Order: sequence, then structure tokens, then C-alpha cells
Amino acid sequence: MKRLVDISISLIALIILSPVFLIVAYKVRKNLGSPIFFFQERPGKDGKLFKIIKFRSMKDAVDKEGNLLPDDQRITPFGHKLRCSTLDEMPQLINVIKGDMCIVGPRPQLCEFMEHYTPHQMRRHEVKPGMTGLAQVSGRNNLSWEEKFNLDVEYVDTQSIFLDFKIMFKTLLVMLKREGINAPDQVVGASRFSRSESTDTKSSSIR
Repeated sequence: MKRLVDISISLIALIILSPVFLIVAYKVRKNLGSPIFFFQERPGKDGKLFKIIKFRSMKDAVDKEGNLLPDDQRITPFGHKLRCSTLDEMPQLINVIKGDMCIVGPRPQLCEFMEHYTPHQMRRHEVKPGMTGLAQVSGRNNLSWEEKFNLDVEYVDTQSIFLDFKIMFKTLLVMLKREGINAPDQVVGASRFSRSESTDTKSSSIR
């Protein structure tokens, strides 16, 4: 039933939003050039990797050695607005149709974050990742990293079609009100783990 609902909603959304999809694609091409889409490996169900699809929001600017500059130096005002609007996530409807993701589920994080997960937090990979989830409609970036992951596991334990529709409805309200959208999950996570590693380093040096 969940798979049928996911495919149906994704196809209907792609058809209805196709004008918006094309306009955003044009804007990305005009402001950032090619390619229009951004592909990145993320862990899915059972930790299996898949390539998530997004509209590109950053330039491919590099330093003198050819290394990509930090994200905050590559993102443009246009890219920032695109992320805040969450329109950059629209191509993930294709991921849903392919079966990599669901409409509702824990948001897929960066692969390098997995080594920091506790066994409890790893349970978020017992289901497919989603375009939106319980954490995204319960405060999003106003929540601590631990609170988000607890909500992800809570979803795993209580998932149902009724809960999915409830989360979808709340997602629309959150998007309209733009609540809790102050930084992408990946930025929050990177900052969280950076601070943690920095503290561990300092503690080791003291010992």
C-alpha cells in the first residue's frame, strides 16, 4: 500500500508541478550553468547506497590546487533562496518512483555521518529514507541532532499509512510557514560532528 501511494503521489506531483520544475531548471541553468542536477551518494534502507537527485544550488568553484571551496563560499544568493524554498528537493520525486526513497521516512544523511551513529540511531535505516519525515514536521532544525534521530526511530516503530498522510499534510503547512528552515540538515550535522571531534581531540591531548 505504501509503495502504491508513493508512486501515485509522485507521478501526480510531477505532472502538476512540471511547470515549476521546468522554471526552476531554467533558473538553475541561467544562474549556475550546467549541470542542472546534483547527484550524491546517500545511505538508504539497510545502509545501501543510492544517488540522491537535487537541483544544483552551488557553483563548482575551486582553489589554486583544484580543490572545491567550502560550501559557504560556493553557494550563491540564488542557491540560498532555492534551498530555503526546498524546491531543490523536487527531483527526489524521481528517487521515489525509482524505489530509492519514499515520500515519508527519515531524511537521508551524508554517508560519513554513519560512523557517528549509535546502534539506536542506526535503526533509522530499517526503512527507506523519505523526502519528508516526522523530524521535519516536528521542529526540523530547531531540534537537536539527537532529538531528530529519536523522532526518526519513533517513525520506524509507529509507521502507518495514516501517519504518512498526517506528516504529508503537516509538511505542506511547514513549507507555507517556512518554519524551522535555518540551515540544511547536512550543515547542521557536519557542524555537530565537527564540534564533537574537536572536543574529543582536546580531551585526548589533555590526557
